[in-house]
Amino acid sequence: MKITVIGTGSMGSAFVRQLTGAGHQVSVTARDPSKAQQLAAAHPGARAVPAAGAAEGADAVVLATGYGDAASGLRAAGAGAGTVVIDITNPLTADYMGLTIGHGTSAAEEIAKAVPGAEVVKAFNTVFAQVLAEGPDFGQGRQVDVFVASDSERAKQTARAIAESLGFNVVDAGPLKNARYLEPVAGLNIYLGYGAGQGTAIAPVWIRKN
Repeated sequence: MKITVIGTGSMGSAFVRQLTGAGHQVSVTARDPSKAQQLAAAHPGARAVPAAGAAEGADAVVLATGYGDAASGLRAAGAGAGTVVIDITNPLTADYMGLTIGHGTSAAEEIAKAVPGAEVVKAFNTVFAQVLAEGPDFGQGRQVDVFVASDSERAKQTARAIAESLGFNVVDAGPLKNARYLEPVAGLNIYLGYGAGQGTAIAPVWIRKN
């Protein structure tokens, strides 16, 4: 697939690494073009592109910015009607120990409102960057789960295909409003991983019958 990654932080970098390794055509953009260029140079097969129009022609856009920069980043990239946006953001407080919005809405829903027509799917927000960068093997034959929630079946299937191409197990989490549940799961992961000192190996794995 042709995939544009917006953002060069820990999650953006992990996505570029894994997506290029899986054979996808990856474009990366950021507010600081030099960071996008450095990241692309480190991963053969990726290319740095200007922010303007970065979403055009992409099969999917991975939104790997902070929540506060999400809408402006998508608008700058030209995301709009028909753009599949994989929203990995979490609306975290400054100390990363809480969420700034929730209960009656979610970051994903607010992003969808801010970019009308975009087909937003919540995914990967419960996966630590370190886990994403190293791969999905949870040990003992268990894989880390990626939850996908969207009102667009096309967006959901696109996110599923990308996650599975990286080796993750995918759990259908229903409509986009269920991001209201997924974002607090990410907050709990962060508390367990950092606040409680259990490390980034903490990752959601659901016990399922075959």
